[in-house]
Amino acid sequence: MKILVIEDEPGLRDDISAYLNADGNLCESCEDLTTATQKLAIYTYDFVLLDIGLPDGEGFAILDYLRTNNRSEAVLVISARNSLDDKLKGLNIGADDYLTKPFHLAELKARLMAVYRRKSLNTNNRTLVFNEINIDLHSREVIINDEPVILTKKEYDMLLYFLANKNKVIAKTAIAEHLWGDEMDMHDNFDFIYTHIKNLRKKMVDTGCNDYIKSVYGIGYKFTVS
Repeated sequence: MKILVIEDEPGLRDDISAYLNADGNLCESCEDLTTATQKLAIYTYDFVLLDIGLPDGEGFAILDYLRTNNRSEAVLVISARNSLDDKLKGLNIGADDYLTKPFHLAELKARLMAVYRRKSLNTNNRTLVFNEINIDLHSREVIINDEPVILTKKEYDMLLYFLANKNKVIAKTAIAEHLWGDEMDMHDNFDFIYTHIKNLRKKMVDTGCNDYIKSVYGIGYKFTVS
């Protein structure tokens, strides 16, 4: 994911960026409202992590900007303010979640992934189409080259996750946390991910589907046509 971190505390800003970058995300950061608005006017992001208390204004203005311009970025507010009024205001004007400081980086990432998962799959379209792959999001039916493909729940969720992040390198840890959550703690290594990907890839290729799932040595996987 491409993430904009808007946070005026240098240490926390750097820690968040480093932690999320380690999973293959691309983090940009800024410390004030002015710079954040300038970045958003030029670039698009998958996610915005937003502190409300900025040195040159209220972070709520960013939510107003995104809503006024019909932007699709998911937003997680990170704030030292724990009042109900601030939480309700943030959520009512467009934030997808609200996390109060202090927090563990692992919780931040878990909240981020939960929001992104909901946003990426929250669509009014019944069918998701990518080249020869057709997915009915309501019935969870996968059709490849006009042939039904029977997937396990994990294989289906993994395929959707790859499609939502196509052309991006996804770390094994990100895949594990996105699809298994706390269950990943029961595993000593990431061999279980390899097994699921191997099975998914075989089922897809057996229908004549292109092999879109590429291994990225030492990091994870990438769903790409190249």
